[in-house]
Amino acid sequence: MDNTAIEEIRHRLSAELESMNAIIGSALATSNPLMGMVVRHYLQAKGKQIRPLLVLMSASMFGQVNEVTLHSAASLEMLHNASLIHDDVVDATDRRRGRDTLNKVFDNRIAVLVGDFFVSNALAEALKTSDMRAVNSIAELGKELSIGEIDQISNARDRLVDEDRYMEVIGKKTASLFTKCVRMGALSVGASPQDVENVERFANNLGLCFQIKDDIFDYFEDSEIGKPTGNDLRENKVSLPLIHALTVAPEPESRAMRTLIDKGDLDDREIATLIDFAKQYGGIEYAYGVMEKLRDRSREILDSFPKNEWRDAFADILEYTISRRN
Repeated sequence: MDNTAIEEIRHRLSAELESMNAIIGSALATSNPLMGMVVRHYLQAKGKQIRPLLVLMSASMFGQVNEVTLHSAASLEMLHNASLIHDDVVDATDRRRGRDTLNKVFDNRIAVLVGDFFVSNALAEALKTSDMRAVNSIAELGKELSIGEIDQISNARDRLVDEDRYMEVIGKKTASLFTKCVRMGALSVGASPQDVENVERFANNLGLCFQIKDDIFDYFEDSEIGKPTGNDLRENKVSLPLIHALTVAPEPESRAMRTLIDKGDLDDREIATLIDFAKQYGGIEYAYGVMEKLRDRSREILDSFPKNEWRDAFADILEYTISRRN
């Protein structure tokens, strides 16, 4: 599936997205010239805004988008952007969404402070919902995202290669955001506790699929550099395809690859060796298999949702997540 499905959803919610982006623009307005310049630079590349779309979709499925929904979506989108800004500093990332990152254009000090500015405004928008459940969701999410990143760094430093640990990390650093998006959307329109629980379960699976697919991209050619990026391996992060290959490969080969991983500071040739190893022993196919199982569970959950166009939209966004090419 190409981007058609996601663009159709964006089109249906275009008015609501426009209102949410206006709220974000107003919240981030400042008299400080430097902060204003940096914020404008960052917001020029919004991406597909999948997270706020999930808020709006969840509200639409159980009711009708309202002001509480819009402030919830704005809050989550700003916290998500704050986490990306801070992650780029932590990982020394130079490019995101086809543009230079804030830490690349300006410096780490400004990037961190702008990220903090986004966090503060995310909390302010959550307060505008007048619902402490929304405020609590944002607070919980901030903690989960931070702990997920710390866990990932810890695993990389300790060279821990374990599928359960991997799934736990991506649950915190990616799926938790998806879960909070649909939760806050559903709460904003008074959805029942059972509906909230079900849509959270669906979003957790969706978020896991999203991160697994992101990790698969690391094993294939990037159009800008003409070879697999291997970015995770450069940062000593071992993702699902390689974890599986290390588990099923003959012991001598697996041991040799683990020795390579333990060495760290891998060069291009060593990264290529690990990528080829993961592909040779079915790591990519295994990762797709995990996503397919998550998709099957998610389809069962979808059956509990109201029969309307938004249930179909959730099914579409799940298919898009697994089949997307970027």
